[in-house]
Amino acid sequence: MPSQAYVQVQRIRAIGLTVTNCDRSLNFYKEALGFELVSDITVEGQNYSDLEDVSGAKIRIVTLRLGDELIELMEYLNIQGKPIPSDSQSNDLWFQHFAIVVSDMDRAYAHLRSFPIEPISVSPQTMPPSNEASAGVRAFKFKDPDGHDLELISFPPDKGKDKWHQKSDRLFLGIDHSAIAVSNTEQSLHFYCDLLGMQIDSRSLNWQSTQTRLDNLPGAKVRITGLRPDQDSVGIELLDYILPGKGRPIPSDWKSYDIAKVQIELVVNDIEQAVDILRQNGVEFVSSRIVQFTDSSFPYRQGCLVKDPDGHAILLIAES
Repeated sequence: MPSQAYVQVQRIRAIGLTVTNCDRSLNFYKEALGFELVSDITVEGQNYSDLEDVSGAKIRIVTLRLGDELIELMEYLNIQGKPIPSDSQSNDLWFQHFAIVVSDMDRAYAHLRSFPIEPISVSPQTMPPSNEASAGVRAFKFKDPDGHDLELISFPPDKGKDKWHQKSDRLFLGIDHSAIAVSNTEQSLHFYCDLLGMQIDSRSLNWQSTQTRLDNLPGAKVRITGLRPDQDSVGIELLDYILPGKGRPIPSDWKSYDIAKVQIELVVNDIEQAVDILRQNGVEFVSSRIVQFTDSSFPYRQGCLVKDPDGHAILLIAES
């Protein structure tokens, strides 16, 4: 039996999105959602090709901040990726969103509707009292200009992290979690908890008409397991659809330059140990090696891209 981990995921550094056009996405995230520009760099060379398994990659990476959290917009300048399937549903296994916390759902929704978004939810939905784990949480799902799934979320006083309840004059506060569709919760927990050392933060079963209207998915019933490295970090939510069942798997030929690609960056305390344990346990690697970066403009020192059991991209990084 392969050895089990004691790798510590320290935090989620950023969520990376492959985009068609950085300028268009940058404008959308700044104007519609309140993100601020952190950096705008273009990278190329063997290290970046090896990291993403893309020959001759030339990538523009725009880093944006909302509150304490970061996203990276990644545009492959010399390769055109496939678009996100237009008929994507929340139970398709490539589904992944990140949840943007707002201080006032009605105002945020009205502001967002002044932009050309594609809604998923009928309107903002409030989780019913019968769902104790998420009662009173309000949410609205929609798509960005490339079709990436996003969520606005607001928490009642007894839910969510303390920082979401601090007084603020900002409408858009930060990122609470990234949610991913999974085919089997236990299989995913083995990867994220047993091998990488993350902790279960919450469990919920969401269903009835509220979930149907939120997901635009008739009869939706979803088992949700929340994971966090620690209480201050962005979390990962596992979405295991019981009804209408599992959707389509992530196609095996999708590459890092395809627009559906989202990668979660996990800062680990020992990247060599993490890679060794994942290899022993048969995890699929995208990177051919642990890539070393010496460019001072690059935000981390080492990186290695792997896939979780359903094919979601996980970038392991060492910062120093």
